[in-house]
Amino acid sequence: MKDIIYLDNSATTKPCKTACEYINKALCENWGNPSSLHGLGIDAEISMNSAREEIAKSINANADEIIFTSGGTEANNTAILSVLKSRKKKIITTKIEHPSVLETVKRLELEGFEVIRIGCDSNGVIDMGELKNSLDKNTALVSIMLVNNEIGSIQPISEISKLIKQLTDNAVFHCDAVQGFGKTPINVKTLGVDLMSCSAHKIHGPKGIGFLYVKKGLNLKPFLTGGGQEKGLRSGTEAIPLICGFHGAVKELKVKESLEKIAEINAFAREIFGKCDFIKINSPDDALPYILNISVLGYRSETLLHFLESKSIYVSSGSACAKGEASYVLKALGLGKAQADSALRLSFSKDNTREDISLVLEALAEATKKLRRSNI
Repeated sequence: MKDIIYLDNSATTKPCKTACEYINKALCENWGNPSSLHGLGIDAEISMNSAREEIAKSINANADEIIFTSGGTEANNTAILSVLKSRKKKIITTKIEHPSVLETVKRLELEGFEVIRIGCDSNGVIDMGELKNSLDKNTALVSIMLVNNEIGSIQPISEISKLIKQLTDNAVFHCDAVQGFGKTPINVKTLGVDLMSCSAHKIHGPKGIGFLYVKKGLNLKPFLTGGGQEKGLRSGTEAIPLICGFHGAVKELKVKESLEKIAEINAFAREIFGKCDFIKINSPDDALPYILNISVLGYRSETLLHFLESKSIYVSSGSACAKGEASYVLKALGLGKAQADSALRLSFSKDNTREDISLVLEALAEATKKLRRSNI
């Protein structure tokens, strides 16, 4: 395969060496069912418990607060649907959440819940005044992401947690941390969240595995019922190879070191893109450096994406889950249609370099000369 420049790491990442080794060992050697009482089962359970402890440690949680799921989407669904039997009927979220949150609260809205969707400013940070005015004793759940998956804006989760505690009657606070986990230091105790969703394939682990942090003492209703695995909250035989792969990815994490490297790459990209009159930077200055959203004015995102692909450069036109639909996130920021329709998301990993960014700019400059401008 020819060399590629991969800048779509918010969609998924290349599995790291340790993750692949851990997966292979679990598939070929440690393939028992962790619920079985014989030796093979016990070995599988030991591996699973080791992974759970390592993952819990990475967010300053206890091992018994980690519930394995099939990924971020299931974790988000589990967290939000836990309010189905609540006597309180208000849910508060934001207009820029991931579709797995927005579609789930829409379902609850159809079932009689009141759903408040908080707006944001031009930097993608929620309106704290609007949130404060929306919180009351009838609030069952608040679900707000840590890092936005399209522009990288970071929400003040700790501050939000304090407001929730002050103004509600024990409302549950859920945080989708899929784009933040493993990329910025996370301490669930400092954040003050009750539930938090994370995924392996955003941090060089396998697809199909994630976890939901459930704060000790929280009475959560099971999403999948059956054999009672995962403390009865997520029945079904645990996917030991994927869990082990997740463990391997976490073992390789160097959060602060990687963040510093990515911040340098992001700063370089902002510097050279900022000198181009045909490029507009959409991500706020204080966004998580792993994500940089730009617009190449006058050219449609999809056309640019395929031109870059012809140069073996892989980026996104927005969230991979949106499948080419117009970005509701950029709309919420107040961006005009032309700027939103020409947006590209560059998302970095530890494998990227400054040279990658220079080659992207070179390719975009070539695109503006070879492609016909769009009437957008």
